[in-house]
Amino acid sequence: MGSSNVHVVDHPLVQHKLSLMREKDRSTKSFREILNEIGMLLCYEVTRDLPLELVEIETPISAMQAPKIAGKKLTLAPILRAGVGFLDGMLALMPSARIAHIGLYRDPATLQAVEYYFKAPQDLSDRTVILMDPMLATGNSACAGASLLKARGARDIRFVCLLAAPEGIAQFQAEHPDVPIWTASVDERLNDHGYIVPGLGDAGDRMFGTK
Repeated sequence: MGSSNVHVVDHPLVQHKLSLMREKDRSTKSFREILNEIGMLLCYEVTRDLPLELVEIETPISAMQAPKIAGKKLTLAPILRAGVGFLDGMLALMPSARIAHIGLYRDPATLQAVEYYFKAPQDLSDRTVILMDPMLATGNSACAGASLLKARGARDIRFVCLLAAPEGIAQFQAEHPDVPIWTASVDERLNDHGYIVPGLGDAGDRMFGTK
């Protein structure tokens, strides 16, 4: 993509693991495990520019000024259900992060996002919030999730997905031009049912074995 607000993570480990997940015969167990691993790798990329501050610490040898992440702890915001697949991998790197849960499902007739649950920390205005959903297809769920977080006061939101379609990117950037996107791949297009092509199918069904 030409937009500077879309970051395609082309690390060889990410690309290799994504190819494994695309395989139609990949088991539910393996799909879930790899999604967790990619979540950790994407977390490393999306947090690359977090601000640091110097604090006084004691090493076994001497005192020193050492860098630590500045500000309040991050908030991870998975869109249920598939976004949960990223959570454990990201928490492995940021175990003190706060968690927001965003319950949305896609109406099969209209493809619009329907909210059924939302629970988030109160003080999102002072936190970096990482919004997560494996698929940025139509963009409707991601847009709805970002809007809910902004309504709660979030000002620094970053969206992480596994796959994105050009249509979803365009929709998301039209509604939330201030929210950067990190993805492992921008695929060709959407089909008539709103699925990413070539994609990997329904990430939630494949992760939970409900296909």
